[in-house]
Amino acid sequence: MGRHGWDSDTRRWRLTALLGVGAVALALVVTLFGALSGGPRTTGTTPDGAKVHGTPADPSATPEPYVGWGFTHTQYSADEGDTAATTRLERLLAQDRGMAQNQHIMGWGADNPEPVQGHYDFAALDRRIDFVRASGGTPVITLCCAPDWMKGGRAGVDHTNWSQAALETAPTPDHYQDFADLAATVARRYPDVKHFIVWNEFKGFWSDAKSRWDYEGYTRLYNLVYAALKKVDRDIMVGGPYLVMDSVDARDQNASGTVKGPWGAMDQRVLDAFAYWNAHRTGADFAVVDGSSYTRDDDLLPNEFAATDKLTAVGQWIRRQTHDLPLWWAEYYVEPGDGNDNRTGWTEPHRVAVQATGMIALVKGGADSGFYWNPEEKSGSGCAGCLWTPTAGADGGRELPMYDLVSRFAKAFPPGTAYETVQVAPDDVPNVRVLASSRTVLVVNTQNRTISAQVGGRRFDLGPYEVKWLDR
Repeated sequence: MGRHGWDSDTRRWRLTALLGVGAVALALVVTLFGALSGGPRTTGTTPDGAKVHGTPADPSATPEPYVGWGFTHTQYSADEGDTAATTRLERLLAQDRGMAQNQHIMGWGADNPEPVQGHYDFAALDRRIDFVRASGGTPVITLCCAPDWMKGGRAGVDHTNWSQAALETAPTPDHYQDFADLAATVARRYPDVKHFIVWNEFKGFWSDAKSRWDYEGYTRLYNLVYAALKKVDRDIMVGGPYLVMDSVDARDQNASGTVKGPWGAMDQRVLDAFAYWNAHRTGADFAVVDGSSYTRDDDLLPNEFAATDKLTAVGQWIRRQTHDLPLWWAEYYVEPGDGNDNRTGWTEPHRVAVQATGMIALVKGGADSGFYWNPEEKSGSGCAGCLWTPTAGADGGRELPMYDLVSRFAKAFPPGTAYETVQVAPDDVPNVRVLASSRTVLVVNTQNRTISAQVGGRRFDLGPYEVKWLDR
């Protein structure tokens, strides 16, 4: 896993941070040892974490509670590698200026930002923000995860535990304010970052004892972070709860009786957690969730294309609950992973076609912002679903079919787009998915064969799983 932390898609994760008598005793032993040895090491850190880094971009206007469509940087990303490759990719992204780019503060490419209380290491995060600025992107920061000393672990630059279980442990309640203070430090360091997501997928907030999410704990953390960020700058946009919108078979004991469809039914425990946050949040500039079109058991119901209707139904439910608060999807998945969470079972045309259908479904559910979780490989020639080729070699950093989809979608359907209905011939309705504005029509062939379709009064052929863009 290395110094950057766990790199996998985490929507299936469930973990409880249990702080029993043994953990408390261990913390006391660690504290005593630190005192006897002169305290935890702080080499390479600075106490001046809030000092503005680099040359922040000058926002042209008051930020809005949406950012459009973009991607999330993961462990291996565009900021590191061969200079020729990273420069090539920086220029490619600059052509699509304004594309949103999301980065976590710890893990997924970023080091422990505060290995010792009051001592900061933002070198890796600085590099990612520098890349976002240089490539003209709209920066978004996800405030996850937490330094070890905030969650019962050991402080010190040499003691970060990068295991999946440790990385995905929530701060203990007595450190919620410390985490909020860290969030404020991050906001001061990068004053051009105006959009923050609080935490990730309720990591560490599952209660085994209650067999449900600890939504009370998360909401307390969220409200403290919200207040801390607004104190830094009232124009900062803050959102949560970044819940995984899990669905199950409609016969499951936790199935919702109201939010359901041919794709299955929502897990009622997730809806309860969202409802609590929504009722008890101090404020929110946008709501943010993540999820997949398939069920928690990886079932695509009734098939991979129709299953994306879940994303529409979930989005519509959220918009009703929040009275039309802007809706973001921090992650969205349409292809189940294997035992190692790799998605290599489909051809790339198939993958892009289902992904395009999923993005159409997100828009129809009321979303205007979303992030593609970019699974960049460290090296090699194959990378299923990646946006670009690995930047390790001089020939890397070249766009792949998924990048073409995400970048064109971002340009064609920005926030505020007025969507229009176009006529599809009745015989073609089962075979295509369509999204249209006054200027662009996106058409997806959901069949693994060539078809002839009539859309908007025009008839044309579509190859197997073809994604076609039409100007109006």
